[in-house]
Amino acid sequence: MAEIIIVRDQAEAGSVAASIFAKQIIANPGTVLGLATGSTPLSTYAALARAVREDRIDVSGVRGFALDEYLGVPPQHPESYRSVITREVVEPLGLTPDQVFTPRGTGPDITLAGAEYEAMITEAGGIDIQILGIGSNGHVGFNEPGSSLASTTRIKALAEQTRKDNARFFGSLEEVPTHCITQGLGTILRARQLVLLAFGANKADAVAAALEGPVSSAVPGSVIQQHARATVIIDEDAAAKLAHAEYYRHAWRSAQDLNAVAF
Repeated sequence: MAEIIIVRDQAEAGSVAASIFAKQIIANPGTVLGLATGSTPLSTYAALARAVREDRIDVSGVRGFALDEYLGVPPQHPESYRSVITREVVEPLGLTPDQVFTPRGTGPDITLAGAEYEAMITEAGGIDIQILGIGSNGHVGFNEPGSSLASTTRIKALAEQTRKDNARFFGSLEEVPTHCITQGLGTILRARQLVLLAFGANKADAVAAALEGPVSSAVPGSVIQQHARATVIIDEDAAAKLAHAEYYRHAWRSAQDLNAVAF
């Protein structure tokens, strides 16, 4: 079962999540990060950037792999995930740009891009810790409902709801790409640790289905139940439909009490 942490707001979530990532990087300066985009992880990246500066954490050896990329959008486009990762992660954290990668969404033989990306992750030794969000329809990465639980990096058609959710980043819905290349659910499960974030009442149904419903391709985020080391950090609104929310709060308080005890 995932460790489920219910917090007040995104700022507190960012602080909690950033501490997990900071500890990992301090313990292993060559950490391989799995990086998500969108608004959900922004408070985590901001808090981690502060920790890097204030605690003088060495990130020169850190490598990163983005979850996904739009198909047909050139890397220099401001809304390509290459550009977003550069703005929101590489520059604020001071990572080495050529040690951070996104799937190839353009170029020749694009159908080979998924296998190429899988090979790059394997060559790097695998992802140590992966940050995730969850869509209102339960998707993680761009693994839409119906995705194979064993899937690897590949080209996928975007659901219309996902395109509508992402239209705020573009001038109009028509400008949102229809396809993407995304790490698969099987790829995500191979990361050594997962940290999933969710905020807002519009995520409550997806969170409840992913954490307390059956593991199913209908709710791709439910694969987190199959991971041995997963942490879920959500605000009160996103937790509103969890049947066992009070137990999760109790378990988190108990864990904090244990951490405070000197053995």
